[in-house]
Amino acid sequence: MSNLIIDALFRTNAIRVCMPDQPFWYTSGMLGPFYINTHFLYGSEEEASELLRLIETAAYEDRLTFPSVLLDVLKNQYATNQTFRLVTDQIVSVTKTLPFDCISGGERRDFFFSLLPAAILGKPHLSIFKDRSAVYTDVQLMKTEAVEEGSVSGMRILHISDLITEASSYERAWIPVIRELGAEICDTITVVNRKQDGESVLRREGVTMHALSEIDLSLFESALEIGAITESQFHVVRSFILNPTDFMSSFLLSHPDFIAQQIALGGKARERAEMAIEKGYAPPVCR
Repeated sequence: MSNLIIDALFRTNAIRVCMPDQPFWYTSGMLGPFYINTHFLYGSEEEASELLRLIETAAYEDRLTFPSVLLDVLKNQYATNQTFRLVTDQIVSVTKTLPFDCISGGERRDFFFSLLPAAILGKPHLSIFKDRSAVYTDVQLMKTEAVEEGSVSGMRILHISDLITEASSYERAWIPVIRELGAEICDTITVVNRKQDGESVLRREGVTMHALSEIDLSLFESALEIGAITESQFHVVRSFILNPTDFMSSFLLSHPDFIAQQIALGGKARERAEMAIEKGYAPPVCR
């Protein structure tokens, strides 16, 4: 992995590392020292949030015009933002080594990284939505049509995603939809592989993963070398990567009031704290 990608991940806060005494809540009810928002590589959190809103609006107003609306915005960002251009060029470079007829992306964040490479390479794009419907875009003619069974039959689809954790979206939606349409998927490119069994899940489905970056200790070692994180942040991350359960237990032992404080905050903090107690990750709080 190049230092350019690592620098981009941290500079845009696509990977955000906590201070040692301020871990993040994960949706599972666990505590961890880093958070990943791959779509921030679009340029910044603000720009990425704006594009997400556009995707949500355009995709539900008219899916047949959605790809052209989105592509115009992506092309402008590619022309003006160095980070997004870097990531897109890296994806295009990998695609050139793989055999495929069409690129696909899934709702919502995959679209940040799948549609523009298709346009650059002159390949069609398959947009797959959460309700398992799809539209097919000839990017050279900018013509989009609804996809029905058999319309992409026999095509080799290359799926491009923003992040792979446990590959649950692939298993639940992307792979079944592609195969139900009579196409095949043998390869996928992802910007970030979180290394939480997603690769083995895909392998069982006969799909090979190609990742621009992987969340492992070596990534954070490189981040430390280029000054993207501090020594104290690195040691917290190292402790978590070696044993996530021990990391949380040790943190709560040294911060005995943390759970009670989180519950008192209310909102999502309270929800996560109560989930941690319910799952046995944290001790009950005396009231």
